[in-house]
Amino acid sequence: MSEEILPLLTKALGETVYMVIVSMVIASIIGIPLGVLLRITAKGQILENVILNQTVGSVVNALRSIPFIILMVAIIPLTRLIVGSAIGTTAAIVPLVIASIPFIGRQVETSLKEVPAGLIEAAQAMGATPFQIISKVLLPEAMPGIVSQLTTVIIALVGESAMAGAIGGGGLGDLAIRYGYQRFRPEVMLATVVVLIVLVQLVQFVGNTIAKRLDKR
Repeated sequence: MSEEILPLLTKALGETVYMVIVSMVIASIIGIPLGVLLRITAKGQILENVILNQTVGSVVNALRSIPFIILMVAIIPLTRLIVGSAIGTTAAIVPLVIASIPFIGRQVETSLKEVPAGLIEAAQAMGATPFQIISKVLLPEAMPGIVSQLTTVIIALVGESAMAGAIGGGGLGDLAIRYGYQRFRPEVMLATVVVLIVLVQLVQFVGNTIAKRLDKR
């Protein structure tokens, strides 16, 4: 690989990591409570509210059904309103966050469903409040699963960030398109793919390690 490409590859990797980390942090702050809400308001749960559950669930399903590339284009006015531009690495974070929130919500809800009902019933019998059940029973017991699910979301974000880069978001996707595809340099495309594979493998390894350490079974 030529000396001019290596600095560009390093810069693009930094932009991708920046997009993924910031998007994941913001989306998790909203998505994890959303997943908890979806779980505890379901029928037969500690704060049962079927109407609220179905309403929120419908919105989540609607957002999840929109392909990311379409979502990016559809919310350009919102992106421009929030960050002042529709192009660039920071601008790409807006659609990445919006796409990730419902994904995280459903993944967290799935993990919480795996918590044995007997544990919740025991906590209720001891007089625990809903907040105590959530903080002392549901989340701790589901944490290994939640970490595994969030790892999956991070990997999805890596792919979506590359897609964002292809339409002006910067990062590895932008490098692959501008320097690999448009300039007919297959070695750049190959290098980008290799870096993405290594990044995904690293994320998966770290996620699996953390999940195993949290699993006390």
